[in-house]
Amino acid sequence: MAQILDAAAEVFAGSGYENATTNAIAAAAGVSPGSLYQFFPNKEAIAQALAARFVSQMGEAHQGAFADADWAAMTLDEMLDRVVDPIVAFNAANPGFKALFARADMPAGLTEAARPIQAALLGRVETMIAALAPGLPPDGRTRAAVVGIQIFKAMLPLVLAAEGPERAAMTAELKRVLRGYLGSLGSPG
Repeated sequence: MAQILDAAAEVFAGSGYENATTNAIAAAAGVSPGSLYQFFPNKEAIAQALAARFVSQMGEAHQGAFADADWAAMTLDEMLDRVVDPIVAFNAANPGFKALFARADMPAGLTEAARPIQAALLGRVETMIAALAPGLPPDGRTRAAVVGIQIFKAMLPLVLAAEGPERAAMTAELKRVLRGYLGSLGSPG
């Protein structure tokens, strides 16, 4: 099953979810379509299983970025390094993740699979922002967390499209944009 899911991630990343077929996934996995159907009845079931794996792995990446962080003792740059780098690394290592979760028309099952990790991420970013801007009221923290996450999501395709030293440079630009936004939260106005 892991071999099929690895192949599905490659096919979804290369062709997009809508254009991917079970035959293409079977071929990429080096198995017959009949063998694939012994494990998964259709493309949607493969996507569900792959989504569950990605959600688990993304949860681990978030845990590594946010767990046991003493945000109050960190500078904004330290915060950004701690959070941005592992999440960019996860996305770079898992291009099939974007093919499943970055779609405007994401199927309900995938939306449900992603909901707990998105809620946890929002809460973790709110906690970080509370340390950064302690005077910001709770609704302001939530709003700032949503905006910060959307900035990250908007720039992530640019970062991932770059390779080698250019990816590092684009990651630095992402951090600069986040630094500008997040750094202004403690300022009046």
